[in-house]
Amino acid sequence: MALWSAFQTAIAAEPEKAAQAGLAFTVEAKEYRFATGALRGTLRPQGKSLGLTPVVESTSGTVIARTHGLFSHYRLLDGGARYGHAAWDWSSTSRLLPDGSVEAVWSADEKHPFDMKAVYRWAAPNTLDVTTTVVPRKDLRSFEVFLASYFKGFASSFVYVKGCPETGGKPGFIEAKKSNGTWQMSPRDDEAVKMIGDGRWKRPPHPVDWKIMPLLAAPLAVRRDAATGLTALVMAPLEDCFAVSTPYGEEGHRSLYLSLLGCNIQAGGTATARSRLVVGRGISDEKAVALYQAYLKEIRIGGQQR
Repeated sequence: MALWSAFQTAIAAEPEKAAQAGLAFTVEAKEYRFATGALRGTLRPQGKSLGLTPVVESTSGTVIARTHGLFSHYRLLDGGARYGHAAWDWSSTSRLLPDGSVEAVWSADEKHPFDMKAVYRWAAPNTLDVTTTVVPRKDLRSFEVFLASYFKGFASSFVYVKGCPETGGKPGFIEAKKSNGTWQMSPRDDEAVKMIGDGRWKRPPHPVDWKIMPLLAAPLAVRRDAATGLTALVMAPLEDCFAVSTPYGEEGHRSLYLSLLGCNIQAGGTATARSRLVVGRGISDEKAVALYQAYLKEIRIGGQQR
């Protein structure tokens, strides 16, 4: 009984700890505000499913997110259909959870034969975790949630790939250069290459012809801003993400994308994908990989429940 009582006390204290650390979202009208000490801004501006925007780096006052936000749920695709234009336009509801995180919910309708949920939670002042869950009303084949981040500035873009000529035969970061084409995608494996080429990216609006780049060493991508020294990382566990993509660095979108899930989901079943955003100063390539490895360790020890 004493152990159970202590456990209940610890759980009850979590929301207060989050608030004291500045890691809890707060509600203001239809929006959720945050001021973590490292970053400040808004989640779901005007109640819209646009992820985090605006986002300001607190030390310098630099605005780092574009209109369509960081970690916003964009295209919803499978082997046979594109479901609506984007989750941006799909009606959703949201609520503040007791631990200071925010849950957004999209309910199935005529264009979307599935329910979707996303939970946004601060893991540290500069680190955001998003967990995305899909529950279909019909069987879905090779279903993908395309998670988008649009940065302001950050003109250099890099993806972490397996050993190739550009990396000297060892795992490393390759820069997204214009000479490789406008739109560049690094897949997880050969099966991911097949999914990318199954026709999903030919469907309007805004079809994309991806240049297939070297295979991922891990779903980890980096954007750097030379003027401020800021670095932004997006990452996901390998089992949750089958491709990472970006335009060449200076291209106007200034974006990074995670292709989440990529699996078959039976009606009434559930599929979940985890993802993380980190923003910091002077993060070297070695530090980026170390942060990714620390993220995986957190997951292994139960820091994020699948």
